[in-house]
Amino acid sequence: MLMIRKRAYARAGLVGNPSDGYFGKTISISVRNLYAEVVLYEWEEVEIVLTDEDKSRFPSIGDLARDVQLHGYYGGIRLVKATVKKFVEYCRREGLYLHDRNFSLRYHSTIPRQVGLAGSSAIIVATLRALMEFYEVSIPREVQPSLARAVETEELGITAGLQDRVIQVYEGLVYMDFSREKMREQCGYQYGIYEPMDPELLPPLYVAYKDEVSEPTEVFHNNIRARFDRGETKVVDAMKQFADLARQAREALRTRDYVQLGMLMNENFDTRKSIYQLPAAQVQMVDIARSTGASAKFAGSGGAILGTYQDEAMFHRLQKVLNDIRCVVIKPVIAEIDDPATSRPVGLAP
Repeated sequence: MLMIRKRAYARAGLVGNPSDGYFGKTISISVRNLYAEVVLYEWEEVEIVLTDEDKSRFPSIGDLARDVQLHGYYGGIRLVKATVKKFVEYCRREGLYLHDRNFSLRYHSTIPRQVGLAGSSAIIVATLRALMEFYEVSIPREVQPSLARAVETEELGITAGLQDRVIQVYEGLVYMDFSREKMREQCGYQYGIYEPMDPELLPPLYVAYKDEVSEPTEVFHNNIRARFDRGETKVVDAMKQFADLARQAREALRTRDYVQLGMLMNENFDTRKSIYQLPAAQVQMVDIARSTGASAKFAGSGGAILGTYQDEAMFHRLQKVLNDIRCVVIKPVIAEIDDPATSRPVGLAP
């Protein structure tokens, strides 16, 4: 029996986020310690198998409320169904032949939900990869992130930028330019300039997350979009600043100026804080990490942070102070390794 297994990895925004949805520039990394995996095999009917995240039975109403807080009302099943629908529409529009064999599909994710590590888009990208292989369809790599984004924005009404999908499609370390003059179009989708960089250019990095302070991405972003669309000067200028920080960070990486890179990452968070109303528990994560001498910023929309550190002694201090507030701390695996599944988070909170 034909069986296809595909993964897409968590991501962390190094510098520039959240300007990707506002004609900005960003740099992102893959976090291969955490992944979404899709298994697809030929079947009599098209079947999408429910997972624990899609359950509808709970021991108590408290458990139900906790599940909704972490996973939303629909789990990941809506992401898979919307991806299949968008894939079919794309293939029909592009005149790509789809055979009439059916499949069963199930997904599994180790990415904590709603902490800004792109767990939802990882499910979409992994599903898209499995569908392309099953139907023997080739979609241009630069188009795949835009198609994945359309799953959420067009099918599910979720605010989303391209950054997450770009790094999950390209993997590794990628500099992205979404400025209006750089955007192009292919197969009905717009895309920017995506420049893979050598992960060896990176300094020591950590990622920390705390799923107790999670919040849906669409909640986090909605007010900023309205303020940007109204032309609010403070927000428009901040998005330009984020983009310039990414440009400077690209040069800092090329020259291995890690002190400058850490300063740019700190400025990225401070600029974000100037226009967003950020949850106190998430700001606390950044403040505590910085107290060790490390840099710190949001990895995405909140609930996870990343930064640079100088040496192992500083990393151990980071682990201790962040574990004390029940954060999980990991050293992100960015480049491909022999067996990504063997990479596990370290410094788990009790």
